[in-house]
Amino acid sequence: MKLTKKILLSFCIILVMAGMAMAADTVKIGVYLPVTGGNAIGGQLELDGVKLAHKEAPMVLGKKVEIIFVDNKSDKVEAANAVKRLVDKEKVNAIIGTYGSSLAMAGGEVAEKAHIPMMGTSCTNPLVTQGKKYVFRVCFIDPFQGAGAAAFAKEKLKAKTAACLIEVTEDYSVGLASFFERSFTKNGGKIVAKLNYQKGDQDFTAQLTEIISKKPDVLYIPANFAEGAIIMRQARELGAKFKILGGDAMDNPEIVKIGGDSVEGFSYTTFAYAPEMPNMSPIAKKFTENWRKAFPGKEPNALAAVGYDSYMIIIDAIKRAKSDNPEKITAALAATKNFPGVTGNTTINASHNAEKSVGIMQIKNGKRIFLTVVEPK
Repeated sequence: MKLTKKILLSFCIILVMAGMAMAADTVKIGVYLPVTGGNAIGGQLELDGVKLAHKEAPMVLGKKVEIIFVDNKSDKVEAANAVKRLVDKEKVNAIIGTYGSSLAMAGGEVAEKAHIPMMGTSCTNPLVTQGKKYVFRVCFIDPFQGAGAAAFAKEKLKAKTAACLIEVTEDYSVGLASFFERSFTKNGGKIVAKLNYQKGDQDFTAQLTEIISKKPDVLYIPANFAEGAIIMRQARELGAKFKILGGDAMDNPEIVKIGGDSVEGFSYTTFAYAPEMPNMSPIAKKFTENWRKAFPGKEPNALAAVGYDSYMIIIDAIKRAKSDNPEKITAALAATKNFPGVTGNTTINASHNAEKSVGIMQIKNGKRIFLTVVEPK
């Protein structure tokens, strides 16, 4: 009996040691993105981008990279809980996420307290990284994006007046509208109307009727793609003739399906990638080819590209740090200069934000066409 207990104890010790050895040979990267709830489609695109990058770079420093995913369910509390799980239970070395600035702010607070580096994907609100040592992002920030939209409205659309329709319960929408207004008016434009709506609204006719009465040259809608498509459809049904401009949350293949002919001519700012963009870099070409093999029938877009770039930048930081220690990864991320990604070269500045150009897309003949790159003023 005693011999049996000794054998069992020895066996258990061997299993524990084997598990520890396996853990030591694995780098864990946590991912928290929304694949359910209101942000599900955008989150899924970014997750697919992360998965493609992991498929192409499954090892680092001779160790297997394990992706541990938690759905943040498009909810701030769930986002914080997701990061807490990744930190406390999964013991991740670094974190990727998330689509949705408010979700990134909630998750970023947890990562910051835990001293685990987090690479934001498409969370463009300035507050995501403000005052943070461990939180970074691969995307540009809203002051830059809003100024880019304003520059495009003034220079390319020849707009002298603009109206804004804002989702007041979303940090992204409120912030982006503010930065657009600031830049547009600074450069001689006039805001003739600012109206609000709340998340989940389906009827925008009252706001649009008032906006139409003000006769703006352009309507700026920093909206989610689904709500934005409905806004455009209702605007055209009411006879609106003004041009419509939006932000990166509109960069989704579903926008044409939802909005139909109403989205024709719609322009929006986004990250500098599209599958048909001219002068595509070799890295972007490779991404496009590999995406189409991995996800046949599903077009790549900028959200998938930032998911891909986020993973690759973390892998690059681990290589430069020559360590999977979170503190060393953090230092390497902060020192990132001219990293060649799908969305262009990325330099992480002192505020932990990515310095990169703003792309402009437009819907033409039912297809998303890459128009140009703008440099905000």
